[in-house]
Amino acid sequence: MSVGRRGLPRDQVPSAFDQDAKSYDRLVGANPGYHAHLAKSAERLRLPGLGAGLRLLDIGCGTGASTAALLKAAPHAEIIAADASSEMLEVARSKQWPPNVTFVHSRVEDLASHGVEGPFDGILAAYLVRNVGDPDAVLGSLLSLLKPGSSIAFHEYSVKESLRAKIVWTLVCWAIIIPLGYAATRDFTLYRHLWRSVTSFDGVSEFARRMQHAGFTSLDTETMTGWQNGIVHTFLGARPRD
Repeated sequence: MSVGRRGLPRDQVPSAFDQDAKSYDRLVGANPGYHAHLAKSAERLRLPGLGAGLRLLDIGCGTGASTAALLKAAPHAEIIAADASSEMLEVARSKQWPPNVTFVHSRVEDLASHGVEGPFDGILAAYLVRNVGDPDAVLGSLLSLLKPGSSIAFHEYSVKESLRAKIVWTLVCWAIIIPLGYAATRDFTLYRHLWRSVTSFDGVSEFARRMQHAGFTSLDTETMTGWQNGIVHTFLGARPRD
């Protein structure tokens, strides 16, 4: 698979994740703050009552790291977790989960055809929008899945509007992420895609505008701690009550 200036062609992304699924948890586990930051984005949804009576969607769940973060924030909620990569999903399903967590193999664009329909009381979308072919269409479909007044958290890299963030991101990719990924898989593809797709993705204010144009309100953006400060962000929004 050829990695261009914007990363892989988006229809090839799930198969790239399939190829590296078995080593993925080990690699992200070496990333300081990876799991804690997912948990922070889930917390920022401010779900009431530990999720009791709520129905939540974790879209782009991968091997289940974001699912675990959502479960920690809302242990009593019904959680549906979906991903386009069958191998990543197989790793997720192999872990221990309570009966209120269900996994579905589906692209975000095909959720309805796989039986996943709204409304949801909250959505967590981690590292998703950067990897889809039509971000605006995906944002519109996720908005339609939310109950009026309910919130979404996009957990995502965004470096385009900060020179410091772009430099740090490129240094970390070529000094750590890409070499470790190659050592584990003997393939550069997924991790070069990660580097390229992040550097070409929306800047912080650009993505906030994209959310606004899709119809989200109550917009807010918060970043993370550590080396990911100014690099990894939680983009928050809600479906209007009216």
